[in-house]
Amino acid sequence: MRLLCFQAKRFRWRSHSKTLPDVPEQEVEEEVTESLVVFVQAEPSDEEKERRSSILRQTLKHIKWLANKRNLRNIVLHSFAHLGGQITSPVCAESFLTDLAQRLRETDYNVWVTPFGYFCEWDLSVYGESLAKVWKEIN
Repeated sequence: MRLLCFQAKRFRWRSHSKTLPDVPEQEVEEEVTESLVVFVQAEPSDEEKERRSSILRQTLKHIKWLANKRNLRNIVLHSFAHLGGQITSPVCAESFLTDLAQRLRETDYNVWVTPFGYFCEWDLSVYGESLAKVWKEIN
């Protein structure tokens, strides 16, 4: 699992084009302020059943820790297959994002997930501190 996280003043996204033929057609444009934006890349090793719960737990812990550094209650999750390494199947990646979003919501975070299987246009305004831009690889 690879994560690229931004403590954002503002994040706006708009669906641009489908990258997976089986996803539903959708036109989405949303904006969230004061949020932690998390670009998530699931990897083939994340599919292993015995590792999945550990990866999910570590991912949750990292996201909550970083969000709490700035008292952010808004989280945006974006599947991003260009953080290096190998990518997992779309089914595994989407399932992981769904579970991650659900677990965050259960702990009173407001969660948005960008359209899965789409390229999106973004406007991203990030705070200046070093913790506002964090890369994390979870093994």
